[in-house]
Amino acid sequence: MRTASDYVKMALAILLVLTCASLCVLRLMKVQVVNSAAYHKTEVVTSSYTQKIAPTRGEIVDAAGLTIVSNHVSYAVVIDEKNFPSDNIAGNAVLLRLTEILTDAGVEWEDTLYISKRTPYSFSSDVEDSRLRSMKKKIGVNAYATAQNCMDVLCEKYEISDKFTPAQKRTIVGIRYTMLDDDFSISNRFQLAHNLPMDTVTKLSELAPQLQGVLIEQTAARRIEVGDVLPHEIGTTGPIYAENAAEYLEKGYDLDAIVGISGLEKAMEDELQGKAGVRTITYENGVAVSDEITEPVDAGHTIRLTVNAEFQRGLQDILENFLANHYTISRSYAMRYNAAASGALVVLDAKTGAILGEVTAPTFDLTEYSENYEELTKTPGKPLFNRATMGLYRPGSTFKTITATAGLNEGIVEGSTSFLCTGTYNFHGFPYHCTGHHNYIAVAPALRVSCNSYFYELSRLLTIDNIVKYADLYGIGQHTGIETADAAGWMATPETYQEQGLEWTSGQVLQAGIGNGDTMVTPLQLAVVANTIANEGKRLRPYLVDSIWDYNQTTCLQKTEPEVVSEIDVTSSSVYKFVEAGMIQASGNGFPKKYSLQNLGYSVAIKTGTPQVASRVQDSVFIGYAPADDPQIAFAGLVEGGEYSKYMIRDILLLYEEVYGDM
Repeated sequence: MRTASDYVKMALAILLVLTCASLCVLRLMKVQVVNSAAYHKTEVVTSSYTQKIAPTRGEIVDAAGLTIVSNHVSYAVVIDEKNFPSDNIAGNAVLLRLTEILTDAGVEWEDTLYISKRTPYSFSSDVEDSRLRSMKKKIGVNAYATAQNCMDVLCEKYEISDKFTPAQKRTIVGIRYTMLDDDFSISNRFQLAHNLPMDTVTKLSELAPQLQGVLIEQTAARRIEVGDVLPHEIGTTGPIYAENAAEYLEKGYDLDAIVGISGLEKAMEDELQGKAGVRTITYENGVAVSDEITEPVDAGHTIRLTVNAEFQRGLQDILENFLANHYTISRSYAMRYNAAASGALVVLDAKTGAILGEVTAPTFDLTEYSENYEELTKTPGKPLFNRATMGLYRPGSTFKTITATAGLNEGIVEGSTSFLCTGTYNFHGFPYHCTGHHNYIAVAPALRVSCNSYFYELSRLLTIDNIVKYADLYGIGQHTGIETADAAGWMATPETYQEQGLEWTSGQVLQAGIGNGDTMVTPLQLAVVANTIANEGKRLRPYLVDSIWDYNQTTCLQKTEPEVVSEIDVTSSSVYKFVEAGMIQASGNGFPKKYSLQNLGYSVAIKTGTPQVASRVQDSVFIGYAPADDPQIAFAGLVEGGEYSKYMIRDILLLYEEVYGDM
């Protein structure tokens, strides 16, 4: 039984609980109602944004380390959203002052608005409809909007008042739209102009307090240090074009990145480009509290070539001197031939397939490419065309080395097998002419004197199938595998004739066997043929990139190793003995003393050809390698519409010894 004291205690306890509850309610009301603003003020909102930092592109150097393509410090105007005025009117004033300074310095800036610069406004006439539709969509107007409609909408959007002149309005609108087009944001800064003169950099730096959000940034610009070495193969760089944008975006590129457009710059893009870094900016309640590099920039890798600049320049001189003096060399035919003006030379390392030299004439200097592009496209002789890798020519009698290989390896003939040459070879009642009357002749001397009759008969016995089989093994009609672009050409077959709308007759097999049918090859392919003979049936892939290094060339990251593309299953060790014997004998044919190959201290193996060409009287071709007993180099050369191109061989060999040492 509870006493009065118990009830008093219970009442006091209840009162205490109610008092505490009341105090809690009052406290909560104070927090939520009376002091709510103060509590909201202390709440922290954090946000982070990232920006990509462009890497420095790797350099390109020659085999001796001479810099061919480098980077130099350049200055660009960048607009950074972090500090650029959020108020449109203030931002417009910054843009206008900035462009006034750039205009005074003669610097052009980015403007992707497809609207004329002057009133009455009109759309650019050379822009595709799809791009205009895309522009209108970004602006927010319908498909039928006029250029003036677009300007009006943009002026309203960015609060560009009528106090500005039409020219000033167009300037501001153009930049504003280009920023929109480039997805300008905290994560994506906008580069307005690049390659600024130093005095402009100084002026903009002095005016920095007035140009809110405008930064001067150092960038690495591409510079050609040596423009006369492999200009066709080095290639060019440039901006990402719209048609390739999706591809580069997928790879993580920024759309304002500079990429390889042609040549090795394009072929080695993945190595040269490097890896972008990441800059992370953190805001607390709208105020930047940290700005740091969270992913470092990795510079691109440096590419070291197989080509020595000194050797390359020497080859170019040999070719150009020969072409310039062609009348002197062939003066007895001065009325028959035009002065030769075009040609190509290729020299390979016989042990590896590395390209030691590759020249074409006429040529150009890469340092002048951009400035003189239009003129170069109109220059006679097409200097921008790389005849060494893209020019297609008939191989002429140089092809007889392939036919000889096929005949010996298939057992159709032996080294001693002779065929009668009377000066005319009759086939199904049609006469085919030879270069002379050689009586009974075997394969090696037939190569020496280039006896058509011998190879007509051998081609008949082989049939086109076997000729094609060995042409394939030598790489005819195939891309060589060089890092840059090259023409595949084709072998004369019933199929290729049909594709070209030509008639294939039984006599075509004879022409195919001596290289005077419609077989088309590049000088590079001819050098590969020579190198395949030098290596007794092993065809090595030609290459231009010797190795890949870190940017500063302190560490070799990758070395190109020789690659055997195909190999002829030689049935007898004598196969190449007889082919080589004929080529060594050919090196003594008709050389004046000053061009002689007989007193070099070693034997040289060569084969020449003078294929007939419909559009020209003939070309002059040669292939070869040296020393014959231990080949160090293999080579090929061609002169369009000329003769006696073989007279360049001695100079090529002497140049090699001068640059690389004795054979």
